Amino acid sequence: MARPLRIATINTNGVRAAFRRGMATWLDGRGIDILAIQEVRASTKDLEELLGAEWDILHDPATAKGRAGVAIASRSKASIHRVTLGPDDFDSAGRWLEADYEVGDKIVTVVSTYVHSGEAETPKQVEKYRFLDAMEARMPELADDGKYAVILGDLNVAHRKLDIRNWRGNQKAAGFLPEERAYWDRFVGAEGDTDYNGGAGLGWVDIGRKWAGEVDGPYTWWSWRGQAFANDTGWRIDYQLASPALAATVTSYQVDKAATYEERFSDHTPVVVDYAL
Repeated sequence: MARPLRIATINTNGVRAAFRRGMATWLDGRGIDILAIQEVRASTKDLEELLGAEWDILHDPATAKGRAGVAIASRSKASIHRVTLGPDDFDSAGRWLEADYEVGDKIVTVVSTYVHSGEAETPKQVEKYRFLDAMEARMPELADDGKYAVILGDLNVAHRKLDIRNWRGNQKAAGFLPEERAYWDRFVGAEGDTDYNGGAGLGWVDIGRKWAGEVDGPYTWWSWRGQAFANDTGWRIDYQLASPALAATVTSYQVDKAATYEERFSDHTPVVVDYAL
């Protein structure tokens, strides 16, 4: 039996800084086939030098140099890739990268995306909603007719109270606003829906919640400041959202949280999923 396809996502918070802190050690021992990266904040040449020749690299930098940036690194070359999302006047550069991969007799579409962090009651939040609107419009096309697709990345929204430790203190903060969480209700279903994570909404599956069950977390982001990491005061904002066809093939879900604060190479942690294709 062929081994599963291992797909991972990580917001590096600057890929050069992540490699200085030890990202290569994690990557070398993880057996990853496709890696989605967000907040690259570096050049394509930097990525090529850091990752090495064994990886095929697709990179969509942000319009503003040194900001955002998404990439997909893979062991095999993508058959095609796309970098635009939403209306022609919408700048999605550095935030949405799609790539199609041939896996046996199947085509798997992998999306690396970095949703805006936003800021309540400011133009930054308006821009975040524009991005989520464009994402919502694209998702049915990606999952149409049994297609295999997965949206990976730092989506900057904690869907449910289980996804954020201090939910009471963040109800008016970007990332946990009711209007933001309503998008997830439409993507995967609302809490309490009969078919939540199993056909509700647009039918997509939040692999993290599906596999972890009704438990706190597992969180994927912790502030560098204070004792957030030590106390596990985190947010679950890094996702693998899979189309129903692809979600049915999952055999493993892991959040690779560092053992200690000193071993962290980003304020986010990798999320790794095995798909038996």
